[in-house]
Amino acid sequence: MILRLEHIYKDYIQGKMTVSVLKDVCLSVEKGEYVAIMGPSGSGKSTLMNIIGCLDRPTSGSYELTGRNVLTLNDRQLADVRLRNIGFVFQNFQLLPRMTALDNVALPLIYAGIRKRTRRKKAREALTRVGLEDRLTFKPTQLSGGQKQRVAIARAMVNQPDILLADEPTGALDSKSSRQVMELFQKLNDEGVTIIMITHDSGIAGYAKRVVTILDGELNEQGNDEKKEQGEVSE
Repeated sequence: MILRLEHIYKDYIQGKMTVSVLKDVCLSVEKGEYVAIMGPSGSGKSTLMNIIGCLDRPTSGSYELTGRNVLTLNDRQLADVRLRNIGFVFQNFQLLPRMTALDNVALPLIYAGIRKRTRRKKAREALTRVGLEDRLTFKPTQLSGGQKQRVAIARAMVNQPDILLADEPTGALDSKSSRQVMELFQKLNDEGVTIIMITHDSGIAGYAKRVVTILDGELNEQGNDEKKEQGEVSE
């Protein structure tokens, strides 16, 4: 088991009111799985992503990542977990506009203390892995949306994290670029990368091998069963 959330609650205080965003969320992910967490806007999926990504803490519950109880870690230790254990892919790419694709991908390696020659080599390998070996010196303004997202995926993978966490990874892309990015995720998962993807789009969620739905802060796996049943009917 690479990730285990048990009885996660997340509440926010608004004035004199307590607003419950996540309610008794339990989720386990095995190494090598490809899981989509699907839900509409306001369902709690972004809050859940922030907790999985160690960007926020739950009000109560337990969270183990690679066997560690991350809720006992201090802020500095959590930053190290984010650097080494989780690769983030965001909807809007989060690339630095003045840096080349190679330098954007190498950025996490600087924080990891990797020397320059090694990090450039690793960044080049990561960009080759996503099919951008001919775009090393291009800046984000010179790249298409799909290419920017592939650079972001290369950056997320360069530290060889335990989990690739993707938040609406095709939200800013056209249909062709979306398909190419999802095919890349599929390829990475086939190579053994564990992927957790947050999405509101059932078509994008359909690329995952397991679908979990979230509504009003509650998780259920009914979507996964329905997907299996549909597959059995089509066969």
